[in-house]
Amino acid sequence: MSSGIKPTPQEARRWRRYLADERAEAQVYRSLAERKQGEEREILLGLAEAEKRHEAHWVELLGDEVGKPVSPGLRNRVLGVLARRFGSVFVLALAQSAESRTPYFADAAATPQMAADEMIHEEVLRGLAARGRAHMSGNFRAAVFGANDGLVSNLALVMGMAGTGAGSGVVLAAGIAGLLAGAMSMGAGEFISVRSARELLAASHPSADARAAVPELDLEENELTLVYRSRGMADAEARAKAHEVMSSVHGHPERHVPEGAMPTAAVDVDRDEAIGSAWGAASSSFCFFASGALIPILPFLFGMTGYSALLVAAVLVGLALMITGSVVGLLSGASPLRRALRQLVIGYGAAAITYVLGLAFGASGLVG
Repeated sequence: MSSGIKPTPQEARRWRRYLADERAEAQVYRSLAERKQGEEREILLGLAEAEKRHEAHWVELLGDEVGKPVSPGLRNRVLGVLARRFGSVFVLALAQSAESRTPYFADAAATPQMAADEMIHEEVLRGLAARGRAHMSGNFRAAVFGANDGLVSNLALVMGMAGTGAGSGVVLAAGIAGLLAGAMSMGAGEFISVRSARELLAASHPSADARAAVPELDLEENELTLVYRSRGMADAEARAKAHEVMSSVHGHPERHVPEGAMPTAAVDVDRDEAIGSAWGAASSSFCFFASGALIPILPFLFGMTGYSALLVAAVLVGLALMITGSVVGLLSGASPLRRALRQLVIGYGAAAITYVLGLAFGASGLVG
């Protein structure tokens, strides 16, 4: 298509929206670039330039029908606000999701190159967000797990106790006990889990003692080749590396061991970042479990009783579960609504089962 062909009113409206979205996306990348330095900044500015090419395409097609600027879609308006104020991994994850939903594959007015560009943009954003996700994934995992466990377990506990016919005072006491016991258990469990995982990774890191022994090895007969092979190098590559290192050591007057003589395990570093710190994971898990477990007992703390208290507790927990599910969806670049509904179904399912079990093993009805 060319600018010499007059678009229909429906086409003109659709293309103006595309134009507005391209301009908005370019501004999002420029706003993100303002908060970055070095290579990340250059990459984001490169994405903004690519969006300008797409913008020019729609301007050419619209010709005289380009009209006044229209508002971009809601998603891009929200992205623009977040990018100007935060510039965090959340914005990169949202932008990644936006790029993956391109309508260009189904629109003949868009070129195949433009549709391909959008898919590549998604992959670029995935790469930019990856390190931020790795840095936060350990403690974030503990926080999300703690909050959801607090919400679900304490709602289930409250519902189960209520199902037995226990009074509201007993239900509240059980909820507070569940909050305290669960938070302590979660915090201690996360600390031990993360500390153990770090100790396992540390056991796989190259030894400083082995590096110190390298200058004493025989130039011709040594096992350095086996060290490299044990880290995944092919035999020929390992032999060449060992020869290079030993030649450097024996050729140096002080037998200095060059950098990189002992193999590093970059994957271990990535895993170490993803695991997070033991104290960070423990504190996140403790605090978020306690925060989540507090929500089901709020109605009882404020003096509500009976089924009305249970209904309010269930609604509050449902909202909290959907929020945590949405956050996970946003950060993972997946559908926030689908993740929110998944959390809701799981949480309500657990609560419903315990309530039924409470009815089965307890007295009939809930007393005030």
